[in-house]
Amino acid sequence: MWLNDLRIVLPDRVIERGAIHIEGAHIIEIFDEPVGRSDLNVSGMTAIPGIIDMHGDMLEREIEPRPRAYLPHDLAVYELDKRLATSGVTTAYAAVSFSEISVLRNAVRREENARAIVEAIHDERDHLLVDMRVHARFEVTNRNAPPVLLDLLERGRVHLVSLNDHTPGQGQYRDLEAYYKMSAEWRNISADYAEEMTQERLRQLKETPIAWDVIHDVTRLARERGLPIASHDDDTTEKVAFMHDMGVTISEFPVTMEAAHEARRLGMHVAMGSPNALRGVSTSGNLSARDAIAAGVVDMLAADYHPGALLQAAWLIAREGILPLHEAVRLITTDVAAGVALNDRGSLAPGLLADVTLVSEGRRANGAGHPRVRATLRAGRPIFLDRHTASHVVRV
Repeated sequence: MWLNDLRIVLPDRVIERGAIHIEGAHIIEIFDEPVGRSDLNVSGMTAIPGIIDMHGDMLEREIEPRPRAYLPHDLAVYELDKRLATSGVTTAYAAVSFSEISVLRNAVRREENARAIVEAIHDERDHLLVDMRVHARFEVTNRNAPPVLLDLLERGRVHLVSLNDHTPGQGQYRDLEAYYKMSAEWRNISADYAEEMTQERLRQLKETPIAWDVIHDVTRLARERGLPIASHDDDTTEKVAFMHDMGVTISEFPVTMEAAHEARRLGMHVAMGSPNALRGVSTSGNLSARDAIAAGVVDMLAADYHPGALLQAAWLIAREGILPLHEAVRLITTDVAAGVALNDRGSLAPGLLADVTLVSEGRRANGAGHPRVRATLRAGRPIFLDRHTASHVVRV
């Protein structure tokens, strides 16, 4: 396959008019000028590497689109798969939560249900448009989760592990009053009831403190399997150092600039949410991803809860002059691949997988508008073509 006369975003520069030669699943050559032929009429489009999402919470919402309205797991996997492909994502780590049960926690996140979700992803992987992987979110206060998670790790069902501590009063939820309000809105309960249940949870945690020896078992096995390990919502330099000593290599969604700087100082990758970067603010009132990117302490952006925000955030960062386009695109492609140790993808370069996202600028007459994904190729094969692109297919 040839893609000709388009802008090509490389890790270190942008080719304004070039061509890409693909054979089978891999890129053969990149040209700095048009070569006179194309199998898709993509003239004027921008080619970036297929987007890699290392943390997307969308699958649980596909399973439970409304409270207590549960849909089949395999159906949810297929529906999310389509959404990812149309968002330009070619590799996605579906975040599956192993979280303790409480009125403030979604029952879809209990450990046995999490096991069933992981198995559904594994069963359907070979039939999906995108390369869907499992990001196991281990809530460290959940004493029931380790046996399930260790079994899944032993059987090769998990591709990334993150250590989460959503205990109110620290991390993401340092402000208890804000946590009460958020919990009430999210679960449709009164603020008073949210406060009552939160205080009961805190009392229980004092009686049964975190079993760090068991958590070490999880991280040890993940390291033996060569899996990346992330810490979630780091809020202090001390916590970052503690996680680093446990073998954590990714600081995911740090909530303070100090924590982000410490993670970078220790050689860890730093991931922030793309909706945060797109909006310019955190929904929890924590660190702005846009500020952190401007400060040079962010390597990766994740979908978090909205896969479409990945491309939009990268383009906005470039449009606002925070980073040049090729560096902004690295946040959703090249540097993510490095952070999760995927060496066969993430850049448009000879020898790598031909994972390509084709984008149009989406300009309106007044100069406004948003970039649009027109086509997505995974390993050299189209997994999404929109009406505009499909009408100009020459040969695939």
